[in-house]
Amino acid sequence: MVAWGQLRGCVVVLARLEPLYSLSEFSHFLARPTAWVGGFDLPFGLPRELVQTLGWPQSWLVCMHHYASLSRDDIRAAFSAFCHARPPGAKFAHRACDGPAGSSPSMKWVNPPVAFMLHAGVPRLLEAGVVLPGLHEPDPAATAVNADGTTARRVALEAYPGLLARESLGRRSYKSDDRAKQTHDRLIARKDLLHALEIGQTRLGLRLKLTHAQRDALVEDGSGDSLDAVLCLMQAAWGQRQFTQGDARYGLPLYMDPLEGWILSA
Repeated sequence: MVAWGQLRGCVVVLARLEPLYSLSEFSHFLARPTAWVGGFDLPFGLPRELVQTLGWPQSWLVCMHHYASLSRDDIRAAFSAFCHARPPGAKFAHRACDGPAGSSPSMKWVNPPVAFMLHAGVPRLLEAGVVLPGLHEPDPAATAVNADGTTARRVALEAYPGLLARESLGRRSYKSDDRAKQTHDRLIARKDLLHALEIGQTRLGLRLKLTHAQRDALVEDGSGDSLDAVLCLMQAAWGQRQFTQGDARYGLPLYMDPLEGWILSA
């Protein structure tokens, strides 16, 4: 699910939601010659400790190309062996951003399988020639060109909906892929989360502007896919605001590990 919007001062205006139904559609979306700053709900890097232990390249781009060359079975076997060799309670390696963001380790291949999200998503971002601040600046020849000959700068940032959701809801759940678990309590949580976004009650200092129809649609989507897309939109808008205020890194910290990457606003 893609949420499109515009940043107007401190207000993020939701324009529309666009569902994508396959990785092929995702690739076509990335290739459109339209300028954007986007927040993507998938990890952009692996823990440095993991990469070093496995003997993989420690240059981000070379590491990502190596990672893309592996099958999911290869990844599962390598990561499982890494975990098996470690003591209970410390099986997974973490990125530096996992603590402040409250995120799952990017090497996790189940519940949620973020390692496979990285495997599916980052190579497509690279193929599309988008900018990944702090990690990769593509060859200008890969930049999308508009019909009038101008270039469209597309900037991809790592977002994480759970960061903003927990800030407003604590540990209250607001979504489930299982229809039987899309309860009234979760619906109320989605309403509360939207209210917090609309009044600007998050670390971002931004307010979300919705129509009544948009608000109803976000509340009624019990899977949370639509709301998660809006949370990523808000984080992308925060990054864009940092850029317009003079931060060429879109709010990413200077101490970000250039191999691991960082979750926006963590």
